Parts: sequence; C-alpha cells; structure tokens
Amino acid sequence: MVDDVVVLHRDDPDKDPLVGHVKVTRQDWINVARHILVSEGISQVKILTISERLEVSRSSFYWYFESRNDLLDALLDEWENRNTATIVKNCGMKASGIGAAMCNFFRCFIDPELFDRGLDFAVREWSRRDTDVRNRIDKADEGRLTAIIQMFEAHGYGSYEADCRARILYFMQLGYHALDVNETMEVRMSRLQGYLDGFSGREIAPEEYQALVDFAYEKGGN
Repeated sequence: MVDDVVVLHRDDPDKDPLVGHVKVTRQDWINVARHILVSEGISQVKILTISERLEVSRSSFYWYFESRNDLLDALLDEWENRNTATIVKNCGMKASGIGAAMCNFFRCFIDPELFDRGLDFAVREWSRRDTDVRNRIDKADEGRLTAIIQMFEAHGYGSYEADCRARILYFMQLGYHALDVNETMEVRMSRLQGYLDGFSGREIAPEEYQALVDFAYEKGGN
C-alpha cells in the first residue's frame, strides 16, 4: 500500500514540536525515503530528491546519516521492525485454538499499521539487484516461517506437518498480495472458514474466527 501523503514530524500534532533551527527529523528523512522506495523504486531514493521534497538543504541530511547507505540500512531496519517483528509477535500470541491463532496471523495483513505490504514488496524488488538485501529477505522469511511453524506446533501439530502447513499459509498470503486480488471484504470474509479449515486440516469453530471478522470490518482492510 502506497500512502498518498507523507506526514512529517513538523506536521504531526502527536509529536513534540520541533525546536531551534530543526525543520525535519531523522524519521522524516526515513519516511520520505520509504515513500519513494515503495512508489518509485530503490534507484530513486536519493539524498537530493528527498531534501527537495522535505524542502531542506541537502547538507542537513548529514546531521542524521553518514551516507546514503546509512539511510538505506535504516530503511531496512524499519522494514524488519514493522513487518517481520509484527508477524513473529502475532504468531506468538495466546489463542484458544489453531483457528484463533491463524486469525492472529491474518490480522497483520488486514491492518496496514501492522504490516506494510507495499514496503515488503518494494524491498523484495530491491533484493533482486542487491545480494546483501537478498540475504536480509531470506533471513526475514526464515524468521517469519519459524514463528508460524511454532504456532502450529503449539496447537498439537508434529514438526513435519507444522513446517508444511506454515509454508502453505505464508506463501499463500504473500501470493495473495502479489496478485493484488480485487475482492470486497464481504467476499473475503465469506471464505474465511473454508480457508482456515483448509490451512489447519481441522474444522474451525465460528467463535475462533469471529473476532477476526469483527476486526476486519472495523479496520476496513483489504
């Protein structure tokens, strides 16, 4: 998902006001860089381009970063903290059964505040041209899959079955977004029980997934 507007520190009423001669913060540089990465690709993430959009001098960049590579590392750190850490956390939440546990996993992909799918695919596209980024992608996928495997194991699945079901669940979810499936929330939720039954190999009780249905309509996710 690409945001049309990048909210800067100075424009955010929830942030402390900037003082002195400070016009933008380190996070502002990262936010604009992330927006450019998602909407235009890594080749367009340039110091001059970002400074022009922030309406500050290029030299102010060096108050916060040693180099462009330093900024790119910060972008990758934010991607991992925002996307991978969220999946790991949600998969480790307590749940009444495997259906509820999988619903905790799906919450990440319904709420854009929990998982930025545009950023995830932008980083994957970036990794096609950068071996170091490819290595970070592989490590992130391994960490996410480990968390999902442990989620299945916590609900009584053997290691082999947990590994296979985790891969089916995770790779399906990535593919779902990669295809940019266009369907209403009503249609998507109407298939939820069938999805959960298929992913788990068990019949999931409605009370295990009703909270996710409520959450989905509250967030209006897609």
